[in-house]
Amino acid sequence: MWEYLPHLSLALILGAALGFVITRFIERNRRLGQQRQADELIAQAQRAAQDAKRQAELHAKEIEQRGRDELFKKREEFNEELNKQRAEMRETERKLEKREEALEQQLQLLTKKERSLEHTQKKLLERRELLQKKGKEIEDLLAAQTQKLHEVSGLSRDQAEAQLFSRLEQEFAKEIGTRIHKHEEGLRSRLEERSREILTTAIQRYASSHTAETTVSTVDIPNDDMKGRIIGREGRNIRTFEKCTGVDVIVDDTPGVVVVSAFDNVRRETAKIALTKLIQDGRIHPTRIEEVVKETQEEMEKTIQEIGKAAVMDANVGHVHEKLVQLLGRLKFRTSYSQNVLQHSLEVTHLCGLMAEELGLDGKLARRCGLLHDVGKAADHEMEGGHPQIGAELARRYGENRPEVLHAISGHHDDIRIDHIYTVLVAAADAISASRPGARRETLEKYVKRLQELEALANGFPGVEQVFAIQAGREIRVVVDSQRITDQEALKTSRDIAKAIDEQLNYPGEIKVTVVRETRAIEFAR
Repeated sequence: MWEYLPHLSLALILGAALGFVITRFIERNRRLGQQRQADELIAQAQRAAQDAKRQAELHAKEIEQRGRDELFKKREEFNEELNKQRAEMRETERKLEKREEALEQQLQLLTKKERSLEHTQKKLLERRELLQKKGKEIEDLLAAQTQKLHEVSGLSRDQAEAQLFSRLEQEFAKEIGTRIHKHEEGLRSRLEERSREILTTAIQRYASSHTAETTVSTVDIPNDDMKGRIIGREGRNIRTFEKCTGVDVIVDDTPGVVVVSAFDNVRRETAKIALTKLIQDGRIHPTRIEEVVKETQEEMEKTIQEIGKAAVMDANVGHVHEKLVQLLGRLKFRTSYSQNVLQHSLEVTHLCGLMAEELGLDGKLARRCGLLHDVGKAADHEMEGGHPQIGAELARRYGENRPEVLHAISGHHDDIRIDHIYTVLVAAADAISASRPGARRETLEKYVKRLQELEALANGFPGVEQVFAIQAGREIRVVVDSQRITDQEALKTSRDIAKAIDEQLNYPGEIKVTVVRETRAIEFAR
């Protein structure tokens, strides 16, 4: 192994030397290649720079040429605009020169007019002075003539004027009176025709059915044995029922029914419902009767409130106080000459609205007046006074502050002086509703008695010869002695009779009093 060592070392040295030579050769070649690449890159960069320089020079030349062109174009445009403005200025100068010439001409004309006006004013002043001088002379002359007239007639100026005016009044009084009377007659005729047209239209547009109501109600029972249970031992059940309800229960021999009688329709209806419930339940004794009656009364109050709300909705009058709504509901169970008062109030409501709209008035306000006009009838048994005063007081108490409504409630029966047109409408609608055929019903005895009372009352006045009650008692004709009663006394007699009827008798609507005084002159030619 050691013998080969020198050869191995020599080989290694030779290999290392050869590797070094090869490495240097490769490094030299690589450097030569890089040098060539660098030279090529430099040459390419120089060529690119020269190209860019040439392009930049060309672009600069183009920009310079374009700028020159734009500058030339703007210069031309500026010159054109300048020439245009110069032309406009020359035109404006020419117009100003013309206007100045026109103003100079107008100034000359005004100067001439001023001179002419001064001359005219001077003439007017001279004429005015002349007229004043002549007027003074005329006044002096008139004063002198008037003084002479006073001396001749012996009257002063005031006395002469008084005599002149008195004579003129006497001459024209009859003619003026005739014309006024003729005008009044024509106006009255047209007003009556228009009134009839409005009333006819309202009646035609609103028509409702009428049902006469009574003061008794009947309750059906399953058998006659139920009558004994209703009466109870020694009558304690029927006494308890009548005490709780305030009605009269009539148990007679009529089969299958029991009669409930009361003038208060609310109580009668409450008693009828309560008795029906007791009969259906079968348990009839004082304690049960009190429970059922109390329960029925509460239900009745709710029913009354609902009826009042339905009436307000039907009338379309806006918000109404809850208490007034309840009173309106109670009118459902109130009658006047067998006419249902709530139905009557609704009919008056719609008639008032129709007539108000025909006259160009507030239809909603008119309907409100009509709806509340009889509200006092719901409480006239609880308060003193007539239902108009009671109704007005209740309406005022529960927030109704419109003077038209309050006046219509208190004045629809002519109890006070009428200050509002809506009161007249309510009174007319009330009379229409009450006088409809079938609206109210009276017995023959009451009808005849009322006519006899009217005739007897009128016959009690001095000078009355005959009295005739006509038109179902709505008018009386009074024939007086022409020898004892003058025309003025006949007028006073009609007023006295109407006042006596108003104070002494009860009657629906109104009664017309007509006093007839006739003078006959008879002679025979032979």
